[in-house]
Amino acid sequence: MSTLKSNILVSEVMLTLDRAPLVHEEAILKEAMEEMGRTRLGIVCVVDAYKNLLGILTDGDIRRKLLKVQKPFSAFLVDDALDHAIRTPTTSKPDDTLVCAVELMEEKQIWDLPVVSDEGKLVGLLHLHPAVQALLGIAK
Repeated sequence: MSTLKSNILVSEVMLTLDRAPLVHEEAILKEAMEEMGRTRLGIVCVVDAYKNLLGILTDGDIRRKLLKVQKPFSAFLVDDALDHAIRTPTTSKPDDTLVCAVELMEEKQIWDLPVVSDEGKLVGLLHLHPAVQALLGIAK
């Protein structure tokens, strides 16, 4: 049985920007969905040219929007991704402890947590599975 490792920081486990799903603010919904598919995560972060986090879009958000709004699916694909994004997502800081971040994910019932600097710049994305593996000391 492994013991919980409580001193790990979010920055040690998060996906860095070169591996995190992100699109620029001008992206259309189809591009955001393609980025979700590329990374095999159900989330994409929407950023500006300076990597400021403007919002997030999840596959669940898209599904709920499709069911709520009565317009053809193909019409959604050309919408701006940012129009459908959550503009004030729950986030974490790189120097937060992983335990605190996972507790926040549990409280909010989310799988992914954008990691932002104090200035609001996206620096990474914390995904629940690697976070739990790190806390439990399970090697990948």
